[in-house]
Amino acid sequence: YWRGDEKRPMLQRIYGTAWKNSKALEEYLRKLDEAKKRDHRRLGKELDLYSTSPEVGSGLILWHPKGGLVRHLTEEYCKNEHLANGYDFVYSPHIGRSDLWRTSGHLTWYEENMYAPIKIDEDEYYIKPMNCPFHIMIYKSKIRSYRDLPMRYAEWGTVYRYERSGVLHGLMRVRGFTQDDAHLFCREDQMAEEIDRVLKFCLHILRGFGINEFHAYLSTRDPEKSAGDPHRWEDATDALRNALDRAELVYDLDEGGAAFYGPKIDLKMIDALGREWQLSTIQFDFNLPERFDMVYIGEDGKQHRPYMIHRALLGSMERFMGVLIEHYGGAFPVWLSPTQVMLIPIADRHIPYAQEVAGKMKAVGIRVEVDSRSDRMNAKIRDAQHQKIPYMLVVGDREMVQGKVAPRLRSGDRLPSMDVDEIIKRIQKEIKEHV
Repeated sequence: YWRGDEKRPMLQRIYGTAWKNSKALEEYLRKLDEAKKRDHRRLGKELDLYSTSPEVGSGLILWHPKGGLVRHLTEEYCKNEHLANGYDFVYSPHIGRSDLWRTSGHLTWYEENMYAPIKIDEDEYYIKPMNCPFHIMIYKSKIRSYRDLPMRYAEWGTVYRYERSGVLHGLMRVRGFTQDDAHLFCREDQMAEEIDRVLKFCLHILRGFGINEFHAYLSTRDPEKSAGDPHRWEDATDALRNALDRAELVYDLDEGGAAFYGPKIDLKMIDALGREWQLSTIQFDFNLPERFDMVYIGEDGKQHRPYMIHRALLGSMERFMGVLIEHYGGAFPVWLSPTQVMLIPIADRHIPYAQEVAGKMKAVGIRVEVDSRSDRMNAKIRDAQHQKIPYMLVVGDREMVQGKVAPRLRSGDRLPSMDVDEIIKRIQKEIKEHV
């Protein structure tokens, strides 16, 4: 729609391309075709991962059991890694009084993206578009000492932002989403080390999902529109730049492109088709600590202003899941696959043995199902491949007598017959290694 407004006329977008040779054109067309096959909206429906409903509202995602499990496994892995790396989990409400959003500046600068206020008693409340003010209020709940810093608050916080209907797009652009949000508070002498630490942590988590190619962007101060001490801006920018250099990341410099409240790093992944997707953001904020008068008592007994760093790692669960679906074409790594193994008995007489094998696998935490339908074996294999299940284990008379299974991969490859314990060890190894 014109200017993204669904009330305006619908436009016809026309693309034009030019290529040096036919080979480059063929590669471009191949990627276009592959992108259609990997479209998360199509795969989300085919794999029964999520849906939306007009009765619920546009841009509001309903997670189905399979998609909910993938999301749960994603969150569980990330949360455990946060705990192991010095983060403290906090929880905050979904609404806050208007005074909170007035102090933060959201009602001045961001109200058009917020939903209408709710009248409760004599006060107005707003559904939260961001988690930051709540984390600040936790920080301010008591006097902080220099010994308390650094502090790292993390929350999987669901926020709601108004987006025009014309710009909503599957999981990528929604109205309600959950951020893997963190806010870091530190002293000036800790700031460089914290940036190194958080950047390494972002890369560590993303690599755990098989994401290994990145392109970073460093946005710096615009002298004409910036809040806070220029000296702090310079030190923060140096810390970001040095962290990128030490991590040996390719990055582009966006001179003067930072928001008015602080410099930032945007970390984009490069997917299987060579496309860039925005994921992690590491953003300094020199505005909110001033607006909320955040302080700590220094070693000198005086009040000092902490450095505040916003950090979204996956960005949002909805967007990250959309990116992950397209990156893998729905064929998630074994550890993330909703069903990891499908047992396929050739005939009804093989069902008890298939169930026995499934029982052994369930006992060690492998997610397994038995296809006990009366359909032909090839139809069962085809259905399992369509559902992108990593392992199909065929069992017949020979396997039942020998105590083995005949493994097939979703790629169509066949493996030699294996003892049940042997295939269990193989699958467990792949789960542990996030293959």
